[in-house]
Amino acid sequence: MLEKLYGLVVKRDYTPLMDMFSSLLSGITNIVKDVLGLSISILTYEWLVSKVAFFHIETTWIAIAIAFIVLDFQAYWVHRWAHEINVFWNKHVVHHSSEEFNLACALRQSISQFFNLFTFFLIPAALIGVPVEVIAIIAPLHLFLQFWYHTRHIGKMGFLEHIIVTPSHHRVHHAMNPKYLDKNYAAIFIVWDKWFGTFQEELADVPPIYGITRPVRTWNPIKINFQHLWVLILDAWRTKSWKDKFRIWFMPTGWRPADVEEKYPVSKIEDVYQFEKFNPNTSNIITYWSIFQLLVMIALGLYFFGNLAQIGVPGIYWYGLYVFVSVYALAEFADGNPRAVWYETVRLIVGIALLYMHHGWFGIEDLLSFGNYVMLAYMMSSWLGVLLLNSKSNMIFPQKALKNAAPN
Repeated sequence: MLEKLYGLVVKRDYTPLMDMFSSLLSGITNIVKDVLGLSISILTYEWLVSKVAFFHIETTWIAIAIAFIVLDFQAYWVHRWAHEINVFWNKHVVHHSSEEFNLACALRQSISQFFNLFTFFLIPAALIGVPVEVIAIIAPLHLFLQFWYHTRHIGKMGFLEHIIVTPSHHRVHHAMNPKYLDKNYAAIFIVWDKWFGTFQEELADVPPIYGITRPVRTWNPIKINFQHLWVLILDAWRTKSWKDKFRIWFMPTGWRPADVEEKYPVSKIEDVYQFEKFNPNTSNIITYWSIFQLLVMIALGLYFFGNLAQIGVPGIYWYGLYVFVSVYALAEFADGNPRAVWYETVRLIVGIALLYMHHGWFGIEDLLSFGNYVMLAYMMSSWLGVLLLNSKSNMIFPQKALKNAAPN
């Protein structure tokens, strides 16, 4: 929000409201998915260090430094493989799906990664016995330090350009210009790209064009998370080659069997300098409605995170279901999908069912005595609002917007 306000003040606003709406919805789904623990670590660091450590070191600054460097090395290779291998691109595509570049798009994170396969990159730390608690503390800090450089408001940073990842380096990474494609994978230390041959400086005469060459054409983060996977599944099913049915998953990102590519072409940007950004021509009322709904979802998320223990199991999973249904319904309405009213109806039914099942909204009456009535009123007014606005769709969503909206 501060970046948005700063952009308005200096008259260089790189954060369109609807793009921010989609990015923050994606952030909500990602953190809820992580809090619910909907993923599996095939190999945990705790198990790894217990099996391969030659000796154990104390929790000192040296251990912390080693952990940070090893985590950064792991981040480089995990990130690089996410770009270079078909099946792994699915977990990362949402992060690159914005056709803008701002702090909000940093929060476009995956919900489609159900298996963590890359703990073995931490073997160097495990061999010398870096304590588990050090990794557990450093890992989220390392992730958070990757947030700040998702901005166009900071130029080049002098000598730091040779040491750490800067906004300039990461603008290159998010660009789809042929010169910039698949460059600058590093998370914190840019030296990894320079050592492994994937570094590219931002050039003054080549302004970055942001997005992906197979545009997602939707604000819906749940759709975005699984679009690429769906293409892979269909291609593996449709190809007549048994060899291709297997290798498609591990080929370079974007590779498709020849027989399928010819018969079932996928829309792709051929000239990145000549394409129309996804920007359904919605009215101000739809934009403000979407932002209001986003703020409500953030409030519901904060209540969820602050009361996990009280909500308990299986309550947290029911709450998570409502969040995901809500995100899908809100994003489909923002896209201009004529069926949005039906998704909102499903959302209303799920919400009322949860109010009934839990005798209120997950203990909210302890915080606010009339909280249950507020939730019921919100659900009903949201449904009525979508019903009313949808009935005026010809005025609110011009035909151009409907044509550009993502397919059902």
